[in-house]
Amino acid sequence: MRDYKQQGQQGKRLPKPLNSASLHELGLSYVARFSTSAVKLERYLYRKLRERGWEGEQPADPAALAERFVELGYVDDAAYARAKSSSLLGRGYGGRRVGQALNEAGIAAEIRQEVAPSERAARAAALKLAQRRRFGPFGADAPDRERREKQLSAMLRAGHSLDNARNLVNAASEDQALAWAEDCDEDEDYSLF
Repeated sequence: MRDYKQQGQQGKRLPKPLNSASLHELGLSYVARFSTSAVKLERYLYRKLRERGWEGEQPADPAALAERFVELGYVDDAAYARAKSSSLLGRGYGGRRVGQALNEAGIAAEIRQEVAPSERAARAAALKLAQRRRFGPFGADAPDRERREKQLSAMLRAGHSLDNARNLVNAASEDQALAWAEDCDEDEDYSLF
């Protein structure tokens, strides 16, 4: 007869419960592999505690461990926010979607404000999405009303403003869309988060 406390459903041994040293090692390996925020690291550590249990002498404190990693410079929320923002904008997502991702990662409002895309960056991201998804003038043929509405909806879900989505989807030609993306005043405020 199998001992189900020692073995999982498929005969694999369950991992040992965590203690202070193993929790620290788990956190170190996580920050070594992934760019992360303090909140994401803390959530990861709590999840591992739920999965594996705790056998340490003192109560587990993933929040204190995450804070210690911030002090040591292993975790930098501002650097994470800049990288995540740049990555999402580069993939064609808009400012609202970037703000949601940073908020979900536990990035403070003032840091989110610092990395908010400029109007030029927002337009470039919208243009990139329209080109990649073949929206508006980048499609093989001119979209009918229903298709145009679906394209607008997709751009809105990607976090772009209604004005930017409309300008791209309704552009008469690729040249007009490119000119629109380049023609913006850097002083315009684009903060959506």
